[in-house]
Amino acid sequence: MAETQDVVELILQDHRRMEELFRLMRSVEADRVAALREFADLLIAHALAEEAKVYPALKRYKNIDDEEVEHGEHEHDEGNKALLDLLEVEEVGSEEWDARLEDLVEAVTHHADEEERTILNGARENVAMERREKLGVAFREERERQLKAGCGSVDNVRRIVES
Repeated sequence: MAETQDVVELILQDHRRMEELFRLMRSVEADRVAALREFADLLIAHALAEEAKVYPALKRYKNIDDEEVEHGEHEHDEGNKALLDLLEVEEVGSEEWDARLEDLVEAVTHHADEEERTILNGARENVAMERREKLGVAFREERERQLKAGCGSVDNVRRIVES
């Protein structure tokens, strides 16, 4: 299967990977530390790339609700805070860790579900494929740039949450 450039599909692929990582982080058999590390990088890179490259472009479309886009940004903040809370737990698999993980799952799942129903469906219906592919390239480049910079480190997540 050829790799898609469609920004909608790229965002959906990230959402599915996040769900997979949640399953790993819940599993006592999995390397939960590695899953959390990958998740932290992916969540932050994904959110920053959406906010830098995708959301501003989508706000220009009259059939895509600006308030939904702004709400999406607000939910990124909530997800980032929940991520920081989990990253700061000392012991992986402790009761506190499990509780913070569930808070993170709830924040991110709620956001992804809402984003898919409102913003992404709006983009699919109103934004031409050519434009979605251009946005996809910009999204992927920014996401890669953030990943290379180690954007999911606890210090960087703390900086984002505090800004």
